[in-house]
Amino acid sequence: MDARLRDLLKPEIINTMEGLELVARIVVEGFMSGSNRSQSIGVGQEFSQYRNYEPGDDLRQLDWKMYARSERYFIKQAEIETNITVKFMIDASRSMHYTENGLEKLQFAKVLTAALAYLARKQGDTFGLYVVNNEKLSIVHPRFEQQQFMRFLHELVSIKAESTWRQNGVEQLLDHHGKELLIFLTDLYDDDEDLLKFISRLKTSRNEVIIFHLMGKNELELSHAGSFTFKDLESGQTLKVDTVAQQQDYIKKVQAWISKTKAFLLEKNISYYTVSMSENPEQVLRDFLKSRKMLMR
Repeated sequence: MDARLRDLLKPEIINTMEGLELVARIVVEGFMSGSNRSQSIGVGQEFSQYRNYEPGDDLRQLDWKMYARSERYFIKQAEIETNITVKFMIDASRSMHYTENGLEKLQFAKVLTAALAYLARKQGDTFGLYVVNNEKLSIVHPRFEQQQFMRFLHELVSIKAESTWRQNGVEQLLDHHGKELLIFLTDLYDDDEDLLKFISRLKTSRNEVIIFHLMGKNELELSHAGSFTFKDLESGQTLKVDTVAQQQDYIKKVQAWISKTKAFLLEKNISYYTVSMSENPEQVLRDFLKSRKMLMR
């Protein structure tokens, strides 16, 4: 991880609007350097509008590539850019309070969300924010305005991980209109797979849904050494574990859970990405947009 970025990923910095904006800018500008400038968060794309050549038209507007393909003369009238609405949703239940190396899972989600929103703003996309737990539902309605990003950051820095996942009354508030990209950041911890059922209801024929599954390195690998008592952040239940004796079995179960979850979501035509908190946010963004570029070819 870039030393400058590593020094900024601290609660006292990313829990302020100015600090979070700075981190988002550093992540995006680092990603967009060089050959990455053409990659896009959304599904919008530029295309040309053509009409047949007529006598008297400016010959400089002839599209010779179109002529090579069709042996007909066309005038390129304009570049038209299609934009979409990007809706960010954050799971703010208490399990997102999980911390590794001084960084809370929710704080990592804030950094990724701010960076993706910063990129969406640069591309001219409308974007909004939905923060969900059983205590409250916070919404920054999607807009394309000069002050939208600051409203967005203000809500982001105020998020706290508390209570449990809110099971009802969320998807009805999303107000699906036109082309939409919904990005949901969550650790997918729930009871009776109610969170997966909720996610499956988010998908419509006109939108795209992407899940960032946030996991700590220790959650993925049980890399603690020794005997530990673990506490469920939402239920309060505790479990004593000998990590050395149970590590391999634990890793197999976690990988089986991830594989099952990914298969379930892909069957619903929902994109799924596992994100480790040990990863550089810039690299997470790079890998995500690289995979999107390949899918959109």
